[in-house]
Amino acid sequence: MLSLLLIAALASISTATYVLSPPNIHYESTESIVASLLASNHHGAPLPPNSLGSTPGWYFGDVPGSADDLPWLKDVDLCSVLAQSPGSIRCPHVAEKPKKTYSRRSAVPADPAATPASQSQSPVARYRIIFSGLTGAIQGSGYLTYGLVDTVSDCETMCDNVSGCVFFNSYHDVNGKNGSPLLTCSLYNTPHTADEATNTGGQTQPDGSVNYITDSDGMELNTS
Repeated sequence: MLSLLLIAALASISTATYVLSPPNIHYESTESIVASLLASNHHGAPLPPNSLGSTPGWYFGDVPGSADDLPWLKDVDLCSVLAQSPGSIRCPHVAEKPKKTYSRRSAVPADPAATPASQSQSPVARYRIIFSGLTGAIQGSGYLTYGLVDTVSDCETMCDNVSGCVFFNSYHDVNGKNGSPLLTCSLYNTPHTADEATNTGGQTQPDGSVNYITDSDGMELNTS
């Protein structure tokens, strides 16, 4: 009798259906994120933006949820670790917006001719416009890295922040992601011209759409 029960138990085990527990969700550690942002890895974007399979390496802006979980270069904890990691990208310093101050009214009207010397000359722009509003992005030498930003000014800040950067190209890569307002920001250690803005898109996206480029601006560091 015991042997019959044992055989039945073994048979039931062999035919049982097991429900597997869900696989463990893997979250990237801060260390692995920092390692991916080394200069030797083009700061998280080893392939230039025109290459098949390329992805941006970082996000510098105010809405991290809009950037597909890219490393956020305004995350205080991440930035603290990056600052201590040789070869890693550095988070730009984000200055607080100055508060408006109002001087007291003077009983004597101001003399419009008496303009302080510091206000009589416009400051020299740090970058000069090489091209703007094109429908193609740069394909050229000297590629450093690329990521996503909110504004052209943010891309300029990133160029200031990455060693060797003398030229940046910001543009909208319209690639079927619900009309994202984010700009692609690619950085280079060599200047480029409008003739090199030959990446017009044309890559098929996972949703079947084909990407295209708009609002492509090229800015070169002003050394004069």
